Amino acid sequence: MTLTTPRPSDDRLHGLDALRGIALLLGVVLHTLMSFFPVPIWIVADSETSPVASVLFFAIHLFRMTTFFLIAGLFAHMMLGRKGLWGFLRDRLIRIAGPLVGLWWLALGAIIAVLLWNVAIQNGGTLPTDGPPPPPLTVETFPLTHLWFLWVLLIFYVAMLVLRAPFALLDRNGGWGRMVDRLTAALVGPWTPLVLAAPLALAFYLYPNWTAFFAIPTPDTGLVPNAVALTGFGSAFLFGFLLDRQRDLMDRIRELWPVFTVMAFGTGAGALMLAGGPVPDLAPVRDPSAKAALAILMALAVFSNAMAAMSLALQLFNRTSPVRRYLADASYWIYIVHLPLVMVGQTLVLGLAAPWWLKASLVIGGTVLISLITYELLVRHTFMGRWLNGRRIPWKRPAEPVPPPAE
Repeated sequence: MTLTTPRPSDDRLHGLDALRGIALLLGVVLHTLMSFFPVPIWIVADSETSPVASVLFFAIHLFRMTTFFLIAGLFAHMMLGRKGLWGFLRDRLIRIAGPLVGLWWLALGAIIAVLLWNVAIQNGGTLPTDGPPPPPLTVETFPLTHLWFLWVLLIFYVAMLVLRAPFALLDRNGGWGRMVDRLTAALVGPWTPLVLAAPLALAFYLYPNWTAFFAIPTPDTGLVPNAVALTGFGSAFLFGFLLDRQRDLMDRIRELWPVFTVMAFGTGAGALMLAGGPVPDLAPVRDPSAKAALAILMALAVFSNAMAAMSLALQLFNRTSPVRRYLADASYWIYIVHLPLVMVGQTLVLGLAAPWWLKASLVIGGTVLISLITYELLVRHTFMGRWLNGRRIPWKRPAEPVPPPAE
C-alpha cells in the first residue's frame, strides 16, 4: 500500500493556497484584538475595550488553526507523493524545523524586550527591581511563543511517517488503500463536521480546567502539546492527508459550501452564547452536564467553521491570482515576525484618544506594512525566500533598450 498518490507538479489548489495564507494573516488580527477585550487577558491591555473585539476573536480562533492543520495534512500528502520520503524530510527540515530553531530565539528576545518596555512605561519609566524571577526552563514551561505551530507540525510529520510505514510494508496490492479511500469518501458530506467533532468533544470533556471560550487550548507553552490540541489538530491533519488521495472529493466539499456555512454560523453562535457571550466567562467549566453540552457544541462549531472556510475558499479562490499568491507566500514571514510588532503597536496606541477599532486598525495596518516591506527587501529575493518558501524570486531587471534598426 502506498498512502501517497503522485500528482502532477502544476496541480495547484489555489483556493487552499489562499486559505492557508489567510489563516496565518488572521493571526495578526487575533493577537491585536486581545488588547481590547472587555476582560483583561493580555499583557498589553488597552483602556478602550469592546465586546465586539472578543466576538471577533472567538470567530477567528474557532476555525483558524484547525483549518491550517487540515490544509497542512493535505499538502503533506501532496509533497510526499511528489518528492518521496527523503525529499519530504529534507524540505520539512529546512522550511519548518529550520525557521523554528533559527528564528525562535529572535522572536522570543523581541517579545521579552517589548514586555520589559511596557513594564517600564507602566512603572513610570523604570523597571521594577523587586519583580518575580523568571520561571525555570523545563519541558513543561518551554516558551514556544506563537511559533508553537511549527513544533506541532513536526510532531505530526513524525507520527504520519511512523504510522504510514507498516501499511506500506504489509499491503503490497493496495487493498488497504482502497478501503481507506472508500471510508474517506463516505466521510465527506453534510455530516463531515459531526464525525470529525466526536473525538474532539470527548477531549474537551476530559480536559481538566477547560475554558470553553478559547475552544482548543493553544499549546504555546511546553514541548508536550495538550491532549485537546493533539486531538483536534491531529484529526484535521489526518483528514487532510487522506483527502488529498481523492481530489474529486474537493468538488463535493466545494458544492457543500451553503450547508457548511449555515452550520458554521449556527453552531458558532450557539457555542459563543454557552461560553459566556460577548463578555466571555473565562472560568473553567465545572458542572459535568454543562461541560458535556459545551464540549459537543464547541467541537461541532470548530469543524463546521473549518469545513465552511475550506469550501468557501475552494468556491471563491479557485483561480490563480498574483496578489493572492504574493500574500500567501508572504504570510509565513509575516506570521513569524508579527507578534513583537503587534505588541509594539499596542503599546504605542495605549495613550491615544481614539476608539478601540481605530487603534486596532492602526496596529494591524502598521504590522502588516512593516512585515511586507521587510519581506520584499529581506526575504522574497534572497536566500531567506528559498529557506521559507522553497524558492527565491529574482529581482526584476529593467528591460534593455532595443537598438534602433540599421539603416
